[in-house]
Amino acid sequence: MEPHASGQSWANSIFAITLFEEDLTAAKTFYHTVFELEPVWEDANSCVFKIGETMINLLDSSQADGLLTPAKMAAKENGVRAVYTIHVEDVDGLCATLKANGVTLINGPMDRPWGIRTASFADPGGNVWEIAK
Repeated sequence: MEPHASGQSWANSIFAITLFEEDLTAAKTFYHTVFELEPVWEDANSCVFKIGETMINLLDSSQADGLLTPAKMAAKENGVRAVYTIHVEDVDGLCATLKANGVTLINGPMDRPWGIRTASFADPGGNVWEIAK
């Protein structure tokens, strides 16, 4: 592939991430409570929140075929396929808040060999979020 004329990649920001959710109501409640976000758009099959400039589209998993065909959505029981990381100032403090709000941590807080402190948790659809400092 030829380099972009400006010398920079055409991929300079993430516009949207679509997460498939088996229980859209539980997912909406989770994102509202845990991330303290308000929906910017919603209908019967999806709910969109914004983290910074990135839209997080929660899509009812029954609608995945319309977006993915001919590919297939993997079941959340098959394991984690991605981790979304958010930079925070206080990993330990936020972990305490998450736990107080009923969120179960997958791991952490822990110091990683590459020099950051992290903790991870999953939303109701099994999508994994990591907080890092």
